[in-house]
Amino acid sequence: QVQLVESGGGLVQSGGSLRLSCAASGSIFKIYNMDWYRQAPGKQRELVAGITTGGSTYYADSAKGRFTISRDNAKNMVYLQMNGLKPEDTAVYYCKGRILVAGTLNGYWGQGTQVTVSS
Repeated sequence: QVQLVESGGGLVQSGGSLRLSCAASGSIFKIYNMDWYRQAPGKQRELVAGITTGGSTYYADSAKGRFTISRDNAKNMVYLQMNGLKPEDTAVYYCKGRILVAGTLNGYWGQGTQVTVSS
């Protein structure tokens, strides 16, 4: 089994910063892309940022210039540094990993961490 556990969410004022972490554990052979998604109330889940095994990154337009994704392959961790937070960034943030387990590649999701930005 594979588990992804997010942490680091919380309440922050507009303009503030948060750093989210996601730890993957279990019978992992290899982790490929790791992504951060978010879902605000009444809205669809959307991709925020992603990172490949080799460290290439991609961002939603809303995240460019403010958020930075990184990973530690040795620790099976992915991070999202969020600066200049805005009220519209309020959402539950989820990490997703494409993980090879017992010869099968699947997407695995964490349970989410709440980020609330007050104006």
